Amino acid sequence: MSELRYQNISEELAPRCRSLELFSFPHANPEELISEEDFRAYSRVFPEGFFVCLDGEEVVGQAGGIFLDFDFDHPQHTIVGITGENQCGNHDPEAAWYYGTDIVVHPEHRRRGIGRKLYELRKGVVRTYNKRGIIAGGHIPDFVNHKQQMSAAEYVERVAAGELYDATLTFQIENGFEVRGVLENYIEDAETDGWSALIVWENPDHRP
Repeated sequence: MSELRYQNISEELAPRCRSLELFSFPHANPEELISEEDFRAYSRVFPEGFFVCLDGEEVVGQAGGIFLDFDFDHPQHTIVGITGENQCGNHDPEAAWYYGTDIVVHPEHRRRGIGRKLYELRKGVVRTYNKRGIIAGGHIPDFVNHKQQMSAAEYVERVAAGELYDATLTFQIENGFEVRGVLENYIEDAETDGWSALIVWENPDHRP
């Protein structure tokens, strides 16, 4: 394995980013995942908010998002509904929050610190632009092993309490995120039945 490189999204990386997206979320509706056209749109709309990790010329990790305002009194939403056209059309440079639309590390390249670095880069964007923090719909891949015994809400609560392990949500909690509930029909996914966790990281350096 060669040395890892991190850079912002560019149009030429769109096909490779799409391939990673499809490979990493095989049970999701591919039409709801970020498309090549969407990745190109990110590169035009807000490249500073989308990071790509390369091992040689292979895209092995990526994490993106947009700035938007969020109503915590009415938190239910879908990934497609909240992000707008090309999953970045609702980007508002003046908005209060960074909304994380995508984060993924190629399964064969995990345990190399890529996920943690991508979170650091996104937190850096939040600090640079003085945003309140990061919001995201957190994927809960291991819910498939428990959904016959408990609801998504109970599962997420038990993962947050450290009673259960989830490959994605546990990692997000270890990176400073708090669980604020669950999101129904967030993305069409056969294994999670569309459920995701609503997670938030608040910027400790935010200046009102």
